[in-house]
Amino acid sequence: MKTFSKSFTQQEPISEEAIEQAVSVLRSGRLHRYNTAPGEPGEAALLEREFADYIGLPYCLACASGGYALHVALCSLGLDPGEPVLSNAFTLSPVPGAIHNAGARAVLVETNEDYTVDLQDLRRAAEESGARVFLLSHMRGHIADMDAIAAFCDERGITLVEDCAHTMGARWRGRMSGTFGTVACFSTQTYKHLNSGEGGLLVTGDAEVMRRAVLLSGSYMFYDRHLAAPPPETFSEVRLDTPNYSGRMDNLRAAVLRPQLRELDERCRRWNHLYAALERGLRGIPGVRLPTRPAHEAYVGSSIQFSLPELDAEAIRSFCDAAAQRGVPVKWFGDPEPKGYTSRYDSWRYLAGTRSLPRTATILATLCDIRIPLTFTEADCESIAEILAEALDVAVRG
Repeated sequence: MKTFSKSFTQQEPISEEAIEQAVSVLRSGRLHRYNTAPGEPGEAALLEREFADYIGLPYCLACASGGYALHVALCSLGLDPGEPVLSNAFTLSPVPGAIHNAGARAVLVETNEDYTVDLQDLRRAAEESGARVFLLSHMRGHIADMDAIAAFCDERGITLVEDCAHTMGARWRGRMSGTFGTVACFSTQTYKHLNSGEGGLLVTGDAEVMRRAVLLSGSYMFYDRHLAAPPPETFSEVRLDTPNYSGRMDNLRAAVLRPQLRELDERCRRWNHLYAALERGLRGIPGVRLPTRPAHEAYVGSSIQFSLPELDAEAIRSFCDAAAQRGVPVKWFGDPEPKGYTSRYDSWRYLAGTRSLPRTATILATLCDIRIPLTFTEADCESIAEILAEALDVAVRG
């Protein structure tokens, strides 16, 4: 029996440059983003400017987490209590959690067989609910037809918010993920494309949204210390009317992230090299279905998803058990019991009146997911594919 011994949760070490910058912040004692010396911008403000430049938008806000960034993004739009917000049903719990936290009501939309939002059901859900906001989750790095989505939102006057937790550095027709809507949010949690343990980044080209987001994040009256925000004098109309929700990123995490940002494009290239090796192996296994990815989707393959449409729940559970015994943990989105970070829409009982989602239920029933750490090699990915083939054979034979 072939086995695999490397950890699927082991990240690459933080670079020496990032460690040195972090140590410098620790030695200064100035960890809070607004506790800076006269004339000193601070690591958080510098990170915001650098990430805004990378994305190609004027404004960026560093937050305590990606989920918090989503919450602030929704609040900055001025949602009414209980207002419907569209969102794809195939996502992770921080997305509906952000909608709930903003006092809104999630209206979940069906998912198609390529793991992106079902555009026909999106139209139906918008008409049924009258929603004026669509929180689009690029779940596991799968980018939907952004041309069609942008056109749809323009047609109906819907504000688009992008959850780019899994698409930092990705593009659609050469255009950066996160630049199609009014506001977008990224994550720097350990398993994302930049690693600060926890953290988030909000980007926008809308000055009004940014002013509210800065104040909501907990700027007090220090909004003049942001380098990627509207001019301080423009905050006068909102500074006393916007609550403080205290979710800032600190200078220590920003110091760790800034050197990593310069490595991001190379990381994306390496991830895609590993993804391609694992994808080749999976395509050679009978009974495995991989999604069709458009040529103009420049994704970042930090994880891989595949379906086992010929297997029932018992057989898929057997497959996951056999893979785990061989050292390859497989997440199964069809598991009725939430495990670890993985849950599905029918687990989120706090969402009242969820629409019927039969297509999503069918797709998630056979959907499997594997993380691809940059600590792996191409040979590792080939071995993983071989192990999955053995595990599938065990499941099929019963």
